[in-house]
Amino acid sequence: MNKSFSILFFILFFFSLNLKSQQKPVKIAFLADVHFQDLYGGFSDSNFKGIENSKTRKKTILRTMDSQLHSTRIFNENYFAFLAALDDIAKKNIKIVALPGDYTDDGQAYNLRGLKKILDEYQKKYQMRFFITTGNHDPVGPFLKQGGKSDFMDENGGELSIISDQNLIKKGEKAVVTKDIAMSGYLEILNSMKNFGFGASEKDIFWQTPFSKDSYEQFNFKNALKDSEYSNRVYEVSSGFSVPDLSYVVEPTDGIWLMAIDGNTYIPKNIAGNPNDENNFHGASIGYNNVLSNKKHLFSWVEKMLNEAKRLNKTLIAFTHYPILDFNDNANSEITQLLENDKWQMDRVPNDEVAEQFAKAGLKLHFAGHMHINDTGIKKFENGKMLINIQVPSLAAYIPGYKILTVKSEDEFEVETVCIKNVPRFNELFPLYEKEFENLKAKNSKEIWNKKILRTKNYHDFTLFHLKELVRLRFVPSDWPKDFIEKASKLSGKDLLELSSGNQKLSNKSKKKFAKWSFEDALLNLYQFQSADELAKNDISKKRLEQYEVLIKNFDSLETKDEFLNQLKTFFTILGKLSSGDASDHFKIDFKKGEIVKLK
Repeated sequence: MNKSFSILFFILFFFSLNLKSQQKPVKIAFLADVHFQDLYGGFSDSNFKGIENSKTRKKTILRTMDSQLHSTRIFNENYFAFLAALDDIAKKNIKIVALPGDYTDDGQAYNLRGLKKILDEYQKKYQMRFFITTGNHDPVGPFLKQGGKSDFMDENGGELSIISDQNLIKKGEKAVVTKDIAMSGYLEILNSMKNFGFGASEKDIFWQTPFSKDSYEQFNFKNALKDSEYSNRVYEVSSGFSVPDLSYVVEPTDGIWLMAIDGNTYIPKNIAGNPNDENNFHGASIGYNNVLSNKKHLFSWVEKMLNEAKRLNKTLIAFTHYPILDFNDNANSEITQLLENDKWQMDRVPNDEVAEQFAKAGLKLHFAGHMHINDTGIKKFENGKMLINIQVPSLAAYIPGYKILTVKSEDEFEVETVCIKNVPRFNELFPLYEKEFENLKAKNSKEIWNKKILRTKNYHDFTLFHLKELVRLRFVPSDWPKDFIEKASKLSGKDLLELSSGNQKLSNKSKKKFAKWSFEDALLNLYQFQSADELAKNDISKKRLEQYEVLIKNFDSLETKDEFLNQLKTFFTILGKLSSGDASDHFKIDFKKGEIVKLK
């Protein structure tokens, strides 16, 4: 009898240890940098509903095409892309959706209302649950901040200012005044979005903040609700300056812990100034580099929760707005060499210490946004640990998409990138842009955007055209050395082949093949790789990719003291690195073996 009982006990114990690995895989969708702006919303204190669209006869509150072609994000069409992505997630029957920040464009009240309405509808209709964290655009600062935008469209296709304070109107400026355009602080964000992870829910198996006292075994909804209050989530960022932290960990389904890290760090501009002055804080866009110096409690909390997850046999996945690893495929030194330190958003590249701190805490898998790119960052450490940072592409930029994480076990994961190509209604606003274009043309405005963008057939092509115009109108003038661009822009692929080949003899057949494209094509392709990683290869011909490989190899072997040739050499080194990074489309992660395997 005792022997039988011992055998039964061993079987039950063995079964409990292996139960987790036998559970059905859990799928989580990650939607980053939605930058939602409510095209069809309204203001609580103004009759302004936008301008009428001749195509739909609907009033629309939109930004100009000129403004979004100078921005790293699309302001308007991403509204439709967001709905398309949610519909796709619903079709796939995914119930857990994480949004790693910048889900609004500056957290204005009317945008928050519109976003909440959509998320509530999808939660009710499809039983989805949404979990969000803060981005540098929601909120823009720790406290409510007055402001607005001067690039909304008026009824004539010109610019209209919508601002929150009458005192901000400039002389002769046409403006709509509404408090709903003010940039929300943490209190307003929390009150609006508490049902999407920021506040505890009765549906949660477990929910906790870095400031919670209860253990997992002591968890109860009443205490968690108290912990989620604004006043219980404040820390001292600098002596005398207290700001909120909306980090939390949640168990939405048995065995899975989602850790939403608030990576925003608002450092005071003037330590002798008013700690409650919304204008006395620097922005948070630098990300984790400021967490290292002014928000260290996050690292100890992450370590504590990872130890708890291990003790309780839970799988923890972290997500933040900001990357924790290099996202330029180890091309940072070459980018800095060619463009200087303050270009290419190099200040947003996390210091090595960020990854070291998270690896030390025990973190293995992290999802991020902020950069509007598709990328996989991997760092291995001497102790055998491996840290992976997944950059989720933005729906408001090339290449538009989201990520699906399938949790198979605590050591095995699958990641798939879903590209949002066909978006219903993506061209709904084109008649309004036609009016804007004619208005700019009549004014003889300089550097008018290319009207061919209004001929694009799908949302994917629209975002690619957006990138092309962004390179022309913003990146080239602001980031690239003028002398280099002037010389390089005159070169064809044939010229580049000859310059890279040194004294090698080239056949006329080879020269003719390379002559079909120019340096400006290569520059756009460089930005495509930076934005979309391996997914960009779907938009670049196989022959062109093969020719790039020739040039990369040639320039790598070229020994020269000519400054311009060395600049071209650096350019193609960057192109080579950005086009050959780790798997970022569809792949499997095996932490036991310490490897990533590309899947078809």
